[in-house]
Amino acid sequence: MTARKRTSVTNSEKPPPAPAERKTIASGDDFRLAPPKLGVILVISLLLCSLYLYLLCFHYNVDNELKRPILINAGLSLVGFFVTLKLIPVAATYVLRRNMFGFDINKRGTPQGEVKVKLLLPSFATLPLLMAYAGHTTIVIPKPLVSYVGLEILDLGRIYKLYMALLAVFCTNSINIHAGLNGLEIGQTVVIAAAILIHNVMQIGASVDTELRQAHAFSIYLTQPLMATSLAMLAYNWYPSTVFVGDTYTVFAGMTMAVVGILGHFSETLLIFFLPQVLNFLLSLPQLAGIVKCPRHRLPKFDPATGLLTGTKDGTLINVYLRIFGRKSEKYLCIHLLVFQALACAFCFLLRHFLAGWYK
Repeated sequence: MTARKRTSVTNSEKPPPAPAERKTIASGDDFRLAPPKLGVILVISLLLCSLYLYLLCFHYNVDNELKRPILINAGLSLVGFFVTLKLIPVAATYVLRRNMFGFDINKRGTPQGEVKVKLLLPSFATLPLLMAYAGHTTIVIPKPLVSYVGLEILDLGRIYKLYMALLAVFCTNSINIHAGLNGLEIGQTVVIAAAILIHNVMQIGASVDTELRQAHAFSIYLTQPLMATSLAMLAYNWYPSTVFVGDTYTVFAGMTMAVVGILGHFSETLLIFFLPQVLNFLLSLPQLAGIVKCPRHRLPKFDPATGLLTGTKDGTLINVYLRIFGRKSEKYLCIHLLVFQALACAFCFLLRHFLAGWYK
């Protein structure tokens, strides 16, 4: 599960090096990373950021004392994008010199599948979140259930913190297991981050509660840098990938989104944004729980002759999608899954619109 999500360094335009040459490449000498795919990133950025910027700058009358720091944060995030873009080749060279690498399993049998990649160690950050949380532990009872429960607001106390811990664990691991394709780990993060930004600015524009507006602004302050730096990483990670992310990124991205959802007080909405990840988790549960045999790698089968992926019997969204819709190339399979992610986020906004005033 972790071996297929590795930070890798490869030159996809060249044939695999001879054994004598591999030692030189692994040492990082004369290493050159393929150029970032900035054209793809420009298109993705326009698609995902246009609505958010329109809502922030034109549609809603956001107070200047909130809008100004948000725009300053956006500017610093843009700087972070370019800094990340410059640092990735440097980091790749140093990691390769330390002989930290693996192989891209989805390209086994092709020249790209023989090129070495680098491994990074995971990090976890659930406990600091729980220790730092000083907000409320109450939930609003849905209006249709108020007559049965007898309360409009219920204080869960420590149970709420347990819920936060479970949500943080789910967010970090759900991105980690819904992966294995070039661009998928970062792509799903970017799509969800864009949805979080849109949701936050909508709540700021519609709310008169100062504390709630500040909570959503705080969420924006963390999400904008995450999205900017992730877009820079995606420039190297888009198919054919020259840099793969490992557990370090997936855990970091999942934890960041869990933090903004919890501290921004929209954890229910966040879970709907994670609908493909929830579906993937439910499909994976029999294997993850040991009820069904779980191989080390649950990736689809790659045919080097056609360059297409075929779904296996493993319980992942990737394999189920391939079994239903047929064989696809890695690039277009990733695009389809990211479109599904975007549709899930759009469904969340529609659901909130139709249930507003009736559900809560």
